[in-house]
Amino acid sequence: MADHLELGSQAESLVAKKLEQQGFSILERNYKKPCGEIDLIALNSEYILFVEVKMRSKYYFDLEQVVTPAKQKKIMNTASIFLATHNFHDKSCRFDVALVEIENNQPQITYLSDAFSEM
Repeated sequence: MADHLELGSQAESLVAKKLEQQGFSILERNYKKPCGEIDLIALNSEYILFVEVKMRSKYYFDLEQVVTPAKQKKIMNTASIFLATHNFHDKSCRFDVALVEIENNQPQITYLSDAFSEM
């Protein structure tokens, strides 16, 4: 279990670094509320991103399996709480998914911008 949490944290760090290289500031990591959790919340001049990070050691990603409609709803509800307590009215919101896989002992990131939206 501890190894799983450590791998997840490493994946989040990789994705956070990638976002920072693209000009985003990381506002929150593992933002938790009773309705759910958001792995990363990032901001640039145009967007506020709510990012779900998933890590796998073998390639078998299917977005429907990775971020189910129930998980999407939890993320959106949690994002609503975040937005209600912060002043980001001038930003567009986006729900992204970062898929991290280990291939030949090297992490590979597949980043899906605007992976889902309000249902």
